[in-house]
Amino acid sequence: MDQPRKILEDFIKRESSAGIVLIFVTLAALGLNNSPLSEYYSAFLRTPVEIRFGALHIDKPLLLWINDGLMAIFFLLIGLEVKRELIEGNLSTWSQAALPAFAAVGGMAVPALIYVAFNVGDPVAMRGWAIPTATDIAFALGILALLGNRVPVSLKIFLMALAIIDDLGAIVIIAAFYTANLSFVSIGVAAAALVVLMVMNRLGVARKTAYILVGIVLWVSVLKSGVHATLAGVALAFTIPLSSTDKSGKTFSLSKSLEHDLHYWVAFMILPLFAFVNAGVNLQGMSLSSITGGVPLGIMLGLFVGKQIGVFGFSFAAIKLRLGSMPGGANWGKLYGVAILTGIGFTMSLFINSLAFEDESIFQYSDRLAILVGSFLSSIVGYMLLRRMKATPEEIEVPEGSPLDED
Repeated sequence: MDQPRKILEDFIKRESSAGIVLIFVTLAALGLNNSPLSEYYSAFLRTPVEIRFGALHIDKPLLLWINDGLMAIFFLLIGLEVKRELIEGNLSTWSQAALPAFAAVGGMAVPALIYVAFNVGDPVAMRGWAIPTATDIAFALGILALLGNRVPVSLKIFLMALAIIDDLGAIVIIAAFYTANLSFVSIGVAAAALVVLMVMNRLGVARKTAYILVGIVLWVSVLKSGVHATLAGVALAFTIPLSSTDKSGKTFSLSKSLEHDLHYWVAFMILPLFAFVNAGVNLQGMSLSSITGGVPLGIMLGLFVGKQIGVFGFSFAAIKLRLGSMPGGANWGKLYGVAILTGIGFTMSLFINSLAFEDESIFQYSDRLAILVGSFLSSIVGYMLLRRMKATPEEIEVPEGSPLDED
């Protein structure tokens, strides 16, 4: 088995397992916050955590340490994945990137338009326009794992590439639209840290510890600057060299090594913990009217309807116009089923929701419930549709030219 195939299969396996873990963690959070233990769950989220180092003082509840701190590590992993795919992976050539790129654009644009249609004229609600644009790759690949060989490997690669482009779009959205009042002193410190990281890259520094230490300075300064702290993780990722040489002259990849080290922590600790503290919607007092407002309807329909229309519609147009090609072994039905699964927004949608509506109770938690409902519908309908389809030997085969191709 060649190295590219091993890397991709390992990635899919881990993300699939993480998706199953996220399901159980979400159910646990919902159960706790709707039980007699609800007050303990809330107290856990509000647990104060303080760090003081001389004049530097960071004091936040545990919920924000997870959302601003641990999620920066998640975005570091995303940045490493995006960099690898752009340089030598499934997004390194136009022929490979075309179809997932068109699909990702449609999968972000159509849900956003649906949300805007329900909330235009309400400036507070309009802050949430990006919530239904996200895809949770862990959950989506987890569903595909349950389907076995009914879904060809080429479609799994398509979904993975689409989700990575989707994450890149989310990074741009967060940077452009979800920033607070800016501190130019902190921005200056962040810029200096970024310059140091780039110089380290150019000088061939190949020690993880060096990048992590400067990365911590970058994270703290970005946190204090008003720009969302998770973007520090992305910036750090792009400065870590993809190819390095050790003292003996042997070539290795510091970026891939760090990516490998982070995967298990992100998949089995950071994302489940994030889901646990953000998905525990208290359903007490929730009524039908509370989830039929513009915000919850925009989110639910954006995820469940907008995602599948956007992804499949733009994919259909790209294939018919010969701007992209149908993934090997796939057909229109299976492509549509995967398009439905992209409506599983979950962790990324919950994260953007926390940025859009910092006052968690502004919509009586119906916004977070809408994310769960839209994601649940997408997972169930997508699974049922793909489950009805049969695999054939031709569909199971690895498409020629794929990173999974033995040749």
